Parts: sequence; structure tokens; C-alpha cells
Amino acid sequence: MGTPKSMMRRRLLQATGGLALAGTSLGAWANKDKKIIVADPGGPYSAAYRKAFYDPFEKETGIRVVNVAREAQPVAQINAIVQTKNYIWDVTTLTLSADIPYLESQNLLEPLDITLAEVPGLIPEALTSTWLGVDIYSTVLAYRTDKYSEGPQNWADFWNVEKFPGRRSLRRNPLDTLEQALMADGVPLDQLYPLDVDRAFRSLDKIKPHIAIWWTSGAQAMQAIQNGDVDMISTWNGRAQAAIDNGAPVKIVWDEGLYSIEGWGIPRGTPRAEMAKQFVRFCADKQRQALFTDELAYGPTNQEAFEFISPERAEILPSAPQNFKNMALPSPEWWAANRQEVTERFNNWIIS
Repeated sequence: MGTPKSMMRRRLLQATGGLALAGTSLGAWANKDKKIIVADPGGPYSAAYRKAFYDPFEKETGIRVVNVAREAQPVAQINAIVQTKNYIWDVTTLTLSADIPYLESQNLLEPLDITLAEVPGLIPEALTSTWLGVDIYSTVLAYRTDKYSEGPQNWADFWNVEKFPGRRSLRRNPLDTLEQALMADGVPLDQLYPLDVDRAFRSLDKIKPHIAIWWTSGAQAMQAIQNGDVDMISTWNGRAQAAIDNGAPVKIVWDEGLYSIEGWGIPRGTPRAEMAKQFVRFCADKQRQALFTDELAYGPTNQEAFEFISPERAEILPSAPQNFKNMALPSPEWWAANRQEVTERFNNWIIS
């Protein structure tokens, strides 16, 4: 049996040991929660965003970024996340024309509390109350130069199967595809809206038998043109550029491209909203945006980022003046009003 002094010493050690253990558990719990889950389209996006946004944000804030790949159009997933409160994402990439009008009308996104005045150089179209755009991309025509010495130069050429025989691919989505069908039928780029939907489907009827692949993801589109599964394709310029960078004989046609702006939105109600907002604000920085163009051939929304981008690299970005001059922005307002009806019609048409 020990002395009163030794017994007191043992009790003190036990108590302080217990407190230390409790402190370790609490600290581990706190650190475990100091993270955000960010969804992006995968492929070259993940690598580019890791370099430009995820790793620098982790280094600056200590908040870990866990990124996951997701489908190209996440509207349904956002709705499910908010309704069930199962926050598998805290931040996700969303496109202005395709996603934002609907998600905002349904109150499915967190307010960002960012003003244009706080982000010098950001183009006005790249900011709403719940969304911040970080890159500009374009849906373009691309073709294989080992198939054509002089390939199709516009959507009318894409539809011209006699002059340009070969395997074709279009996106399995009415957005962009209806616009392309109308341009193929002679509608000028600056007169697309309001879309003549009946005319667009009549034009699609003509090309449908000649479509080998209706792609549903950027990775699928890139592989199709890179591997030679198709000879020409409607695809996002970054995916076509990735195929070129991988050595595929592919050429991008910028004329009659349809550009959009992609950026970050936060599902309403996520318990990690404040950390997510901190991340989104971080991504508006011009130097951060310049970094992703090293890996991903999309243009920055902060125009001051071009101070940090070489002229050679700028030439293959959609927002370069020579590329941008003959492009159009799909109307967010038109698509907000017509998206559901037109998508149902398109889906039924695909399987008919």
C-alpha cells in the first residue's frame, strides 16, 4: 500500500492522462470535420483544380479538400442532397446556362455573399447571388485530321454526310444540341433565340441515323475522338484539347461554338457552408485561375488572370479574342423557361 503522497500522485497522473486522452479524441474529431467535399467532372478537371484550387486552399487554410467526380449535369443530385439533407457534396461545379436558373428558382443553393467589387477583374456574368464562375468553356466541333485533310468547318458541314462521310457523335442533351441543329439548318448564330424547337427537331431527324455515339460525359467524348471511334464530334473544347495533348490527330473548329461559364455552387443547408464559402471566394483569385489553364484549356473568368498566362497558352483558350468572336452564350433565360419540356421531348426522341 503506498503513501498518501504516492497515491495522490497516481490519481493525478490518471486524471491528467484521462484529460489528455479526451483532448486527443476531441482534437481528432475536430480535425476530421475540417474538410469539404468538392464535386467536379473528373478527368482533367480534377488534376487542374487540384493544382489551382484544392492544394493551395488546403495549404492556406488547413481545410482539407476531398474531391469526387460526378455526372455532367448535377441538378437532380443537388435537389436530392438538399431534400434528404444527405450532404455528400459541400461544393460542386455548375454551369450558368444549364443549371443556375433552375437551382436558384428552387432555392437549392447557399448565398455566397460575394460582390463584384470584391473581385476586381471578374466578368459580371460570372457572379450571381449563389454561384461564382471560374472558367469559360465552349462546345465546339472537332474532327480527326487523319480522316479529313480539310474537315468540316461549321455545323452545316457536320450535317453534310455526303461531303463529309464518317462516324459522328453528338451530346445526349438538348442544350447545345438544339442550337447546333438550328445552325446546321441555316439559323445565324446571333438569331438563335427564342429557339425554334420544331425546326431543330426536324434538323435532328436528318442527322440522327448518322450518329454513332450519343455521349453523356466529357470523358466518353474525349475517348471517342481520341481513339478514333468517331471522325467528328460536338464536344467541350477542353476535352478535345486533352485528346490533342495526348497525341491524337484532332483539330478544333471555334466558329459557331457555344460558350458557357462553369463555377461553384453550394447545396443549401450543408453544415460545412462557411468553409465552402471560404473555398469559393478563394477560387476567384486571378493567380489561382491562371494556374488551372496550365492543365485545362478553359479560359479564366477573372480577366486579370491573363497577366499570368503565356500568349502561347492563351491562343488555345476559348476566351482568346480570335476564338471568342464567333461564339454565342446559350440563353440562361430561355433554358430556364423551357428546359424541362424540351428535355422530355429530346429524351423521348432519342429512344423513338
